[in-house]
Amino acid sequence: MALRRLGHKKPSRTFNSIDMTSLIDLTFLLLITFIVTMPALEQGISIKLPQGRADELPSKKANIVTMDVEGKVYLNNRVISMEDLEHTLGNMAAEDPDVSVLVRGDERLEYGKMIGIMKILYKVKITRMALVTLSE
Repeated sequence: MALRRLGHKKPSRTFNSIDMTSLIDLTFLLLITFIVTMPALEQGISIKLPQGRADELPSKKANIVTMDVEGKVYLNNRVISMEDLEHTLGNMAAEDPDVSVLVRGDERLEYGKMIGIMKILYKVKITRMALVTLSE
């Protein structure tokens, strides 16, 4: 047993390490959170999709059909009636069979009103169309 004088202490050593316990706890907490919330974020019917390669969309400008909460219809930001919409889209489809249309609708609209626009697109044989939504 070694004795030392009271006035002389050994220099204290500093530890240059990080306590990993809290970091590991945080990592496991985040992992469990993602595992629990991912099934809640997925929506729709669970199916096995076929594998394949999708073609890129053409770079040309798409026409935009919009219906607001009051039921007013707009084609490329101009008010238009449903009859004129059918006529105008029919002319566009006759000039260019690959014309593309984006359909935007207010979320508070009745389902049937948006189906009216979809029927017009089907009637004038526009096959390149998409429904626009916001990403979550």
